[in-house]
Amino acid sequence: MCWGIRAGSKPPGNRISPGMRCLSFVAALLLAAVIGSGCSPRTYVLHRVSDAVSSGGEGFATDDDPDLVRDSMPFALKAMESLLSEQPYHRGLLISLSGGFTRYAAAFVLQDAVEAADPAVSRAGRERARRLFLRAREYGLRGLSASRAGFREEFAANPSGGARLAEREDVPLLFWAGVSWSLAVSLSQDDPGMLADLPRCEALMRRALELREDYDDGAVHEYFIAFEGGRPEAMGGSASRARRHFDRAMELSRGRKISPLVTFAENVSVRRQDRKEFLELLDRALAFDARVEASGYRLANLVAQRKARWLKGRVDELFVE
Repeated sequence: MCWGIRAGSKPPGNRISPGMRCLSFVAALLLAAVIGSGCSPRTYVLHRVSDAVSSGGEGFATDDDPDLVRDSMPFALKAMESLLSEQPYHRGLLISLSGGFTRYAAAFVLQDAVEAADPAVSRAGRERARRLFLRAREYGLRGLSASRAGFREEFAANPSGGARLAEREDVPLLFWAGVSWSLAVSLSQDDPGMLADLPRCEALMRRALELREDYDDGAVHEYFIAFEGGRPEAMGGSASRARRHFDRAMELSRGRKISPLVTFAENVSVRRQDRKEFLELLDRALAFDARVEASGYRLANLVAQRKARWLKGRVDELFVE
């Protein structure tokens, strides 16, 4: 479930589709049930299956058909949730579920909602995305609680102090909990309680940045492009800090990820009303050959290009000249 993270490539003839991978997961689950009148063998098999399932994701990351992935991901996520019900603190499953629900909700559910012409459809889609982001957040926080004794209590009382309990190996959990929570907050503008959680999101992401700024080839820096650039200066935002994060994200990705271009255009260029920069960044993203270049980010780049096309189509709404 890690299609946003670099994956190795296989020869086309050996490629396993996401759907076939999911079916093999289910077969493994059935095998575990058949084996299991004895508790220990069943537990062992479930653990091994969970390890295999949660370490997968190459089929999604390298896929060149976003619609196929859209249809496959819910099945894979529900299969992992079934496994998690037997092993509620399996670290790999918690990371994969937190990341998987965040990606699915952002790339498909939320983007469909913001593009919907019918206001009722759009509202329903946004609410569904918000619920999925909150589900992803809970998996991330559960993983952090399982890894670090006292995390929940300390984080509730002192977000920065609690986040400091996390170590380098916890960065995926920090990242996905922080991203999913932030996206849920962005969809809860009429909920003061949720808006008050933004400093908690920031605490998780600051710790991730401190521990491993190169995670997922600059993904933490990309988060801060939106975090710094999407807020006015009166609320603590900074276009100059956002640009520094953008430069570092592009440097760490070494030209393989186009999402920082789209994120900067949407959050900084629009706020600064720099139409020329906005169009230049989106054109750079759209000129990238996402089906050929950077196979480990193929799906992520195709998703980013969908958003770039949508943003470019709204240029006259976003800029006042």
